[in-house]
Amino acid sequence: MSDHYYTKTPTSESNPRIIDIKILGRVYKVYSDSGVFSKKGLDKGTEILIKKMPVNANDKVLDWGTGYGIIGIVAAYLARDGQVEMIDVNERAALLAKKNLELNGITNAKAYQSDGFLNVNGKFDLIVSNPPFRAGKKVVHNLVERAPEFLVDGGGLILVVQRKQGAESLTKKMEDVFGNVEILDRSGGYRVLLSKKQAYKSN
Repeated sequence: MSDHYYTKTPTSESNPRIIDIKILGRVYKVYSDSGVFSKKGLDKGTEILIKKMPVNANDKVLDWGTGYGIIGIVAAYLARDGQVEMIDVNERAALLAKKNLELNGITNAKAYQSDGFLNVNGKFDLIVSNPPFRAGKKVVHNLVERAPEFLVDGGGLILVVQRKQGAESLTKKMEDVFGNVEILDRSGGYRVLLSKKQAYKSN
C-alpha cells in the first residue's frame, strides 16, 4: 500500500524540489517532496484558508498539520511581532517545513514533528488547519475536541473543509465543542469555519 500524507514515516522515495507559491501578493519559494500533502503546489482549500485566516501582528499561531509549511510561513509573515509553531505527524513534512522557514528567512516560527497535539505546549491565539480528512473523521474530530486546551480565552480554531468531505458534520462538531461556529467563506465548494473559545464564567 502506498503512503499518504498522514503517514508518520513516508517510505516513498524522497525527491525534493523547489516550487513557487504566490499568495496575498507575495511569492514564496518552498521545498516540496513526495509523501507530503499537495506536493505539486498550493491546493484550493489551503489558498482559501490562507486568504481568510484572521492573523494579527502579535498573535501566537499554531499551524496544525503544516505539510511543507505554507500556512505557517504566511502566518509568520502576518504575525510579524508574534510567534508561529508548525506541526505535522509526517516527519518528512516537518523537516521540509523547517527547511522552508530558513529558505524564506522566517525567524519568528519553528516547525517540529508531533502526532496531533502530543508535542505541543502552551496556548495560542489561533489554531489553523486544512485537516487531514484522508486520515479519517476520528483524527479531525479529535483536533476539534482538543483545540480548546491549547487556545487562550477568545482564541480561535479555523478550519477549511470541502462540502463533500463532511462540511455539515464538521460544522456541527465545532458548534458542539465550542458553542459557536462562524462560516467565514463558502466558495469553490469549500467552507472556512471559525470557532472561538469562550471565557469561563463562574457563578
